[in-house]
Amino acid sequence: MSERRRFQTFDDPSHRKGPERVAAVRAALREAGVDGFVVPRADEHQSEYVPANAERLAWLTGFTGSAGTAVVLADQVGLVVDGRYTLQAPEQVDTATVTVVPLAEQTAEAWIGQNLKAGAVLGYDPWLHTPDGVARLERAAEKAGATLKALSQNPVDLAWAGRPKPPAGPVVPHPIVHAGEQAATKLGRIRRELEDARCDALVISDPHNLAWTFNLRGSDVGHTPLALGYAIVPREGAARLFLTSRHVAPELRDALAPLAAIEPREAFDDALAGLGSLRVRLDAATAAAALRTRIEAAGGTADVGRDPVTAMKAVKNPTEIAGTRAAHRRDGASVVRFLAWLDTRAAQGGLTEIAAVEALEDFRAAGGELRDVSFPTISGSGPNGAIVHYRVTRASDRAVEPGELFLIDSGAQYPDGTTDITRTVAVGEPSPEMRDRFTRVLKGHIAISRAVYPKGTTGAQIDALARLPLWQAGLDFDHGTGHGVGSFLSVHEGPQRIAKTGTVALEAGMILSNEPGYYRAGAYGIRIENLVLVEPREIDGGERPMLGFETLTLVPYDRSLIDTALLDAAEIAWIDAYHARVGEALSPDLDEATRAWLDRATAPLARPVAPPA
Repeated sequence: MSERRRFQTFDDPSHRKGPERVAAVRAALREAGVDGFVVPRADEHQSEYVPANAERLAWLTGFTGSAGTAVVLADQVGLVVDGRYTLQAPEQVDTATVTVVPLAEQTAEAWIGQNLKAGAVLGYDPWLHTPDGVARLERAAEKAGATLKALSQNPVDLAWAGRPKPPAGPVVPHPIVHAGEQAATKLGRIRRELEDARCDALVISDPHNLAWTFNLRGSDVGHTPLALGYAIVPREGAARLFLTSRHVAPELRDALAPLAAIEPREAFDDALAGLGSLRVRLDAATAAAALRTRIEAAGGTADVGRDPVTAMKAVKNPTEIAGTRAAHRRDGASVVRFLAWLDTRAAQGGLTEIAAVEALEDFRAAGGELRDVSFPTISGSGPNGAIVHYRVTRASDRAVEPGELFLIDSGAQYPDGTTDITRTVAVGEPSPEMRDRFTRVLKGHIAISRAVYPKGTTGAQIDALARLPLWQAGLDFDHGTGHGVGSFLSVHEGPQRIAKTGTVALEAGMILSNEPGYYRAGAYGIRIENLVLVEPREIDGGERPMLGFETLTLVPYDRSLIDTALLDAAEIAWIDAYHARVGEALSPDLDEATRAWLDRATAPLARPVAPPA
């Protein structure tokens, strides 16, 4: 085991106390004169990964998923979670105190409308909800005959003894060799968008957009190189950055000096008060309701809409595309070394989920350029693989047993790109059912990979391609097929996605995941994930501009789980061509033993594979 610092820990981060913490929050509610309070899994930027001091939902309930909303009332607590967490949440919370509500059955607003008593006052923190979110809460309270009230102090914060301090990591430049576009050029593009929208200024509330616009990276949030803060970009004049951290590299200050002033986060409120008489664009997805309130109180107009940076950031430039290809080759070699090791190590017995995570991180670190894992690795053996976003802890760690499936979903942050890959492997001999389900998931995965579609197509329009082989067997999965991915930024990036709710048109240069799955509760989980790049496609005789996907991820599939009887000739040819590409790309960087393993793993499906000598 290496002595280097690890990026992932395995202790239960919730430190759950059950009813004691709920009781403490209820006492704070009584002091505030309200009858209930909404606790979203959010920070003031609506981030997916939040700093430790913003993990209010985990502190209160024990639930550690990346999305969810709790509503604390005097006599009950409801926790609404989506399909990724319907198995995880009941295992983490004290169900005698907290009622888990699947989002597919009831939204948080519907739960409020049904359970909040007439005449009650429901509190909320205006820094943790968007204006649209507040409007939904208002409608829910009105339905119950109750009222909604913004609180100046968060009751969870008041009840949370020993709450961590805000992060303050170093903020550094993201060099042009990786960014591919100067901050001055990006600001010019933003100002043209503001002119078209007839807005006087933009408040950047999404730290991802802050990082992209000003070519900076930070370390305020785990697994994503973000610096928390805000920016005000006027249509004319210099921008202003308001960063939580004061540890700003001198070279970043020098680079941004002609473009923007860097100020402490504490100065942001006064800056908002100075926006009176201006029309200010706020991001509908990430701007807190408190921002609108303060701008309007100063006499300004809050124009709640889309932050133009989000769409700009989603379309990668040629430098970023070259970088992500290099990152995926590097990452693919590391993952292949891990899979070759796993093939031998799992057969010996005694391998645990945590040991697999640590080994994979070591292989990635040895491959060079690793800055962090891009999210906590999902390492699920047997029934744990059926928990879509399972996070192994020392309490839940189990052995990888023969006759089971092992699902490992992981990713890495490199300075030239962000990766995300899932592979499901059989330990020993898989059952016919496992091979059937795996092959159906693989068929859907291939269908997305091979898709060709006209410009203007949305993710929702192609999502069904991944599900059809499962639907034909009466099966499905309860998560989206794909999410956007950043460039040394968030592993989950919008606005693009492949899902039933994916309404944004896909554009050349966007990066997405392709990850259908199947989960049999209490038995096993299957997911196959590659990252793909949207690219133009020329069709002989075609009459419209067309798009398709380049597969970026370079790691073989487990041949022992593929039932070729369920595949057609085109699907077999696609797998063989992909495996040939993987072998050609990675073999030069592998040692002899790993290269021999890869040769067997990428052999054409029609050819039997001899066991290793």
